[in-house]
Amino acid sequence: DKGSDDILAFAFSPSGGYFALTDDNKRLILFRTEPSWECVSVRFVNRRCTSLVITAAEDKIFVADKSGDVYSYSITEPQADGKLELGHVSLLLDVALSPDDQYILTADRDEKIRVSLTKAPYSIVSYCMGHREFVSKILVIPNCPDLLLSASGDSTLRLWEYKSGEEVHCCQLSTICGPQATKPEQKYTVSRITYCRQGGSVAILCDSIPTVYIFQLDATAQQLVYKQQISLKHKVWDIAFEEMGDLWILQEDKEAPLLLYRACDGQWKAVTDDKGLEKMSKYIQDNWTVFEG
Repeated sequence: DKGSDDILAFAFSPSGGYFALTDDNKRLILFRTEPSWECVSVRFVNRRCTSLVITAAEDKIFVADKSGDVYSYSITEPQADGKLELGHVSLLLDVALSPDDQYILTADRDEKIRVSLTKAPYSIVSYCMGHREFVSKILVIPNCPDLLLSASGDSTLRLWEYKSGEEVHCCQLSTICGPQATKPEQKYTVSRITYCRQGGSVAILCDSIPTVYIFQLDATAQQLVYKQQISLKHKVWDIAFEEMGDLWILQEDKEAPLLLYRACDGQWKAVTDDKGLEKMSKYIQDNWTVFEG
C-alpha cells in the first residue's frame, strides 16, 4: 500500500506562520514558514486523509480521513500522537473551523454538514441539511463568522447560519454555468473555493470545467451575487486570492502556467506586466515536471 508521495491535502494557518500537508504515504508534515521555511515534524496518520485545517491559535491541526474520522495533532508538541476527536459514518470530504476556533465543521459524502464544539466535539451544535449529494467544500466566511458557504455534487452553492443549521441562500450553478456545459446533464462539482475579504469576492472552480466563476458576497442580504466568469483554454489546477484582492490562477500550460487577474471598474481583467507574475511563472516553468506530475 506504498504511495507515490502525492500530496492529498494541505493548508496554511490563518496567519501564514505554519503550513501542513498530508500525502499518500500517510505522513503529516508540518512546516514553520517564518522567519524561513523549516520542517517542524513528520508524523504518521492512521488512514489517508482528505482535508486538514490549522487553528487560528496555531496550536492544533485537525485532519479528516477517508474512514470519516477527525484527529487532532498538536503543534506545540510536534512529536505527539494524534487524538481522535470525532467521527462520521461516511467518508469526510472537508473540515473547517470558525475564525475564533470555537466550532469545528465537517462535511461528508452523505450530504451532511455537522457543526460541533471544537473543545467538546461529541457535543453537536447543529446539522446543516439541504444538499442532495455529497458536500465537496465548506468555508466559514472570515469576516462574516456566522456564515458558512458550502458546495456540493448537486451543483449548488449554499449559505448557512451554521450555528442554527438554517439555510439562508441557495445558488443553482447550472443556471449560471449552463453555456459552458459540454453535455446536457453537466454536473458542477466545486473543487475549490477561495474568498477575499477585500470586497467580499468569492471565486470557485468546478471539476473538468476550465472556467473560474466569480461571485460577490452580500453579507447584509446573506446571498451570493454572480459577477463574472473567466473562461480559459487549459485545465485549471488551482485558484487563490491574495490579501489585496488580486486573483491568481494556476493552469496546465507550460507557456503561461500562472495568470493574474485584478478588479478594475467592476470587472476582473488580466494583468500581464507584473514582476511577481514573471518571477513565479519562470519558477514554475523551470520546475514543470513537478507540477505536471
